Amino acid sequence: MKETINEEEVIRMHVATGALHGGDDVGLLKTAMPFQVVSNGMLETIASAARRVSYKAGQLIYERGERANDLFVVIRGRVEHVLGPGAGATNLLRILGPGEVFGWAALLKSQPYRLARCTAIEDTECLAINGDTLLRILESDPETGDVVMSRFATMITRDFTVPEWVAQLRPLGRRQASQQLTGMALTMFRLAQWLKSPRPYLMVIGFALFLGFWYLAVEVWKLPRFEQMPGLTAVVKEWLSPDPAYGLSIYTPEYYQHIWVSCRRVGIAFFLATALGVPLGLFLGWSQKFKEYVFPVFEMLRPIPILAWVPLAILMFKGLETPVIFLTFLASFYATALNTMLGVQSIDESYFRAAYCLGASRWQTFRHIIVPGAMPFIFTGLQISVGVAWFSLVAAEMVSGQFGLGYVINNSYTTVRYPTIIIGMITLGAVGYVTSAMVRIVGDYLMQWRVRELALGGNT
Repeated sequence: MKETINEEEVIRMHVATGALHGGDDVGLLKTAMPFQVVSNGMLETIASAARRVSYKAGQLIYERGERANDLFVVIRGRVEHVLGPGAGATNLLRILGPGEVFGWAALLKSQPYRLARCTAIEDTECLAINGDTLLRILESDPETGDVVMSRFATMITRDFTVPEWVAQLRPLGRRQASQQLTGMALTMFRLAQWLKSPRPYLMVIGFALFLGFWYLAVEVWKLPRFEQMPGLTAVVKEWLSPDPAYGLSIYTPEYYQHIWVSCRRVGIAFFLATALGVPLGLFLGWSQKFKEYVFPVFEMLRPIPILAWVPLAILMFKGLETPVIFLTFLASFYATALNTMLGVQSIDESYFRAAYCLGASRWQTFRHIIVPGAMPFIFTGLQISVGVAWFSLVAAEMVSGQFGLGYVINNSYTTVRYPTIIIGMITLGAVGYVTSAMVRIVGDYLMQWRVRELALGGNT
């Protein structure tokens, strides 16, 4: 069988044999655990700020109690790293080879002095990086900087077995500043950080490309399939006009009334889908007997299109509002329940066995293992659910609504007001995006542990 060797292993082999020189410091850093997620551009910056230092066999690199300025990455040779009893480590001795990092006290928050005695076992060459300089470089890209610092913390506690209170790292300048701000000042600070990142500008470029294609395809090139569509300028002119030709713009109260009605319907439907779908999904995933009763019926009803439910909805519910909410609720409910069930089924069986071995009751297992274990899937389902609710709402409002964005789109089509169709579609997309983002923000807030795990690439 042919043995495969990945790129990282190849670099480590080159490092160990001394095949890397000079400009290969970037490759060396790429093999070190804390820097594996860093872009080549930032690695080049770190490498340019570092310096190579050599030690003879038996030479002391640093002693316990010395001021910690630099951290080191081993290029070649081996290093003996012996922590003092005061560090609280489980294993005091470590032998470090090529690609491994030591001297991390240069990044510690409350302990700026060396905790270990470090000696070269054989002729050794290291890459020395000043701790202050490294922090400044990481602050230039806060997202990456947070991940690198989290990886440092993981490496210190896992590989050097020191307790977490020792491994508390110095905060990046951005984080330190954010901890001192509150309220509106904190919001403005985060906004400023977002504006400094490339994300908003990439987003603007994406929208510009989309709108540019629309303008060129309809108004300049007049492509065959686009000739009947309203052009970009016609839609914008209608949307921003105080006296719109087709009766709907940002200056007309009816525009906001349609948005409000649609948001209210989606909000009620989404709340009902969450309140009923999450418990149902939890029990479907938890109890095999309950699943055998319910899941076949659930799976039989789930593929039925929303439009097929319209006659029954009109027969079952009085008025126009309740059938619309019911139709909006249906698809959202299925998405929520199914994702929640999959979330429970994805939990490792060993957690259940460990809980029962420790004497946990079924209720304690449900509360402390099933619910938190399924949370990532639940919030993924809720994001899908709110999106499904919006396009279900449009289908429902097209057949039985009086107000709402779906009603605007359908009514504009029947009355040949094409610019208004586009206004309704764009508004619906924007409002749907905001609601989906709100669900994602709530999910990130409730699952900070999950956000950190993703940032670490699952290497917690």
